[in-house]
Amino acid sequence: MTTDQILLTGSSGLIGTSLVRTLRGKRISIISLRRRLSPGAAVSDAGFQLLWDPYAAAPMRRPQEIEGTTAAVHLSGANLADRRWSSSYKRELQESRVKSTRALATLLAGLQPKPAVLVCASAIGIYGERGEELLTETSGPGSGFLPEMCLAWERATQPASDAGIRVVHLRFGVVLSPEGGALAKMLPVFRAGLGGQLGSGRQWISWVALPDVMRVIEFALETASLAGPVNLVAPNPVTNLEFTGCLGRALHRPTLLRVPAFALRVALGEMAEATILRSERVLPTRLCSSGFEFQYPALEDGLRAILTQP
Repeated sequence: MTTDQILLTGSSGLIGTSLVRTLRGKRISIISLRRRLSPGAAVSDAGFQLLWDPYAAAPMRRPQEIEGTTAAVHLSGANLADRRWSSSYKRELQESRVKSTRALATLLAGLQPKPAVLVCASAIGIYGERGEELLTETSGPGSGFLPEMCLAWERATQPASDAGIRVVHLRFGVVLSPEGGALAKMLPVFRAGLGGQLGSGRQWISWVALPDVMRVIEFALETASLAGPVNLVAPNPVTNLEFTGCLGRALHRPTLLRVPAFALRVALGEMAEATILRSERVLPTRLCSSGFEFQYPALEDGLRAILTQP
C-alpha cells in the first residue's frame, strides 16, 4: 500500500481489530480515534490513540493532531444484533452511524492538506427485503428503518465529497469470522449438533469471509477510480438452507433442526424481520468490474479456511 497514515474509527470491533493487525503487519501508521482511550499510554496495539466525541459541536479539541492523514477508514456504529430494537435503541443505531459519519467527514474536509480518500462502512441492509431479485450497486434502496438508516449513513459523508475527498461506501454483507459477528454466535449451537435452517430457509444470505474484507478495504484505499457504493460481499450468495448445510459439513455436524419464523419474531422482534429473515441476493459488481479477485468466492471453501486458521 502507498498510504502513509490512516485515520481509523471503530478499531475495537471485529473488522477494526483485524484491520489494525493487517496494517501494522505492513508497517502502516495508524491514528485511532476513540471516545475513550485504552488504559495506559496513548500508543497501543490499535496505533496512536486520540480522543474524539462525534456527538459534540467540536468533535476534537485539536484537529491539527490528525493533519498529515492520507486516508481514513470509518467503521464506527452500534451493533445491530446487541439487543431488541426498541425505539431508543433504534435511535442509538441511527445516531451512532449518521452523527459520527457527518462529524468525521466534516473534520476531514477541514484538514490541510486533505486526505485523498474516506472509506466508510455501510451495509447491504440499504436494499431491504427483495426476495429473489439480484441486487447490484445500481439497485435502489428499500423501505423501512434499516434501508432508511443506511441511506442517511451514506449521505452523511457529503462534507468530505464536497471537499474533493474520494468517498467509498462499503456496503457490508454478513462478515464471516469465528472471532465475532453472526458466525461466532452460531458456532457453539452448530458444534453441539443443534444447528438448522432459520425460517423458510429460502432467504438469501450475502456473505464475505473476513480475510477478503481486509483485502477489499486495502483495494478501496488504493484504487483511485473506485468511489461511491461498493457491495462488500462474495460473488456467490446462498440461501439460508444452503448456508446451514455448508456450515454443518465444515463442522461435521448434523443440521436437522429448524427454527420457525414466528419463533424468531417473538424472540427478536423487528430485528428478526430486518436481518435474519430478510432476503438480499447481492452481487459485488463494482469490485469485480474494477479487477478485484476474491480469495474465497465459494462459501464452503471460505468456511473451511477460516475455521481451520490458527
